[in-house]
Formats: sequence, structure tokens, C-alpha cells
Amino acid sequence: MGIQLDHAFIACRQGAPEADALLQLGFVEGSPNTHPGQGTSNRRFFFDNFMLELLWLSDQSEASSAQTRRTRLWERCSSQEPGLSPFGILFRPDGQSSTPPFPTWAYLPSYLPAGLAIDVAEGTTLQEPELFYLSFLNGRKSTVEPTKHKLPFQRVSYAAVGVKNLATLSDAALAVNRQGQLRYFASDQPILELHFEGAITPDLDLRPALPLVFRSG
Repeated sequence: MGIQLDHAFIACRQGAPEADALLQLGFVEGSPNTHPGQGTSNRRFFFDNFMLELLWLSDQSEASSAQTRRTRLWERCSSQEPGLSPFGILFRPDGQSSTPPFPTWAYLPSYLPAGLAIDVAEGTTLQEPELFYLSFLNGRKSTVEPTKHKLPFQRVSYAAVGVKNLATLSDAALAVNRQGQLRYFASDQPILELHFEGAITPDLDLRPALPLVFRSG
């Protein structure tokens, strides 16, 4: 059951002013997007094989609706609770499998075509990222979005995320950790690390603007 990273989101403030920290470093912003019926909007940055999504609540009634509430996007985007993870990690098949490595429930957002669903991992906690599986994707297609940035970060090899207590990781998190595409480490504060292929440049720490670190190799 192979998986590949597709994209990740970081819950941000209204309008994601946190994106300015990336712009100031020479990263080129792609097109924004909205999610009708889900109550979220985003600003996006694209790489050769990955997309970074800065997400916020744009319609509180949609985000708290019966259709959407189970995704816990409301909690991740609105809560100030210490230790709550603001991240979501989304995977796609690796080309050989269309089965997620964890038990899921089917999320049927209104912005997807009829018959398509997003598989959401069962049993994750709010202290770890939400995990999603996009079975309808098979490989990241070429994009017209900008992927060349001032700093030579191009291809993501894997992601790592800091959580307060490794001993309390869900079965879904442990299953993903075994796959190697998303790794977990102990951290007092939630942090997302994106590891890029090659020895490119010194690590790039976006804190405190964003709980995000770009690492080489």
C-alpha cells in the first residue's frame, strides 16, 4: 500500500497574511482557491511534486455544518489551544495502490464531482495532523502554476511533523510513519518540516511567522 505526499495545509489567520513571509524570501505565489460548501479558502505555493496550502476559515457556517464538521477544519483553523496541530497532510496513490494505509471515513465535499470522495483517517487526535487520502489522484500532473522560486527548493522528498507526545500517536499516524513519507518527532510546539531533495542551501526556518522549516536533504 504505497503512498506519496501530495500537499499539506497550515491553518492560518483570515486571508493568510503569514504568506508574506514566503513572498519576502522570493517564493512565488500561485493562484488562490476557495472550497464552496466547506467554508475555507487558501493561498498556495507550488513545487515540482508538492503544494503548500495556507488555509483559513472564510465561511464559519459552512465550516461548522453537518457536512464539514467531522473534518475538524473548524477546530484546526479557529482554536488557540496550545499543542493543537494546525496541519493537514494529504496523500495520493504511488501508482501501484489505491488503498489508504489506515482506516478512513468518506468525506463528500460539494466542490468535488459526484462520485468522488476524500478519505479521512479515523482515530487521529487534534494534537497530530489530520490525514487525508486522495484515491482519485494518480501522480501529480504538470501544472501551469509557478514552481521556480528565488531559493532552489524544488522537490520534496518527505515531510516531518513535531508532536508533543510520540507515545500517544494514533494507529493511522503510526501506519503513515512506517511508509516514510511523513515522519513524526517530539516537539514542544507543532512544527512542519519539509525536506527537499539535495543539499541545496542552509535550512530555512519560517518561525515565528509560520510553524514551518524547509530542510535540505
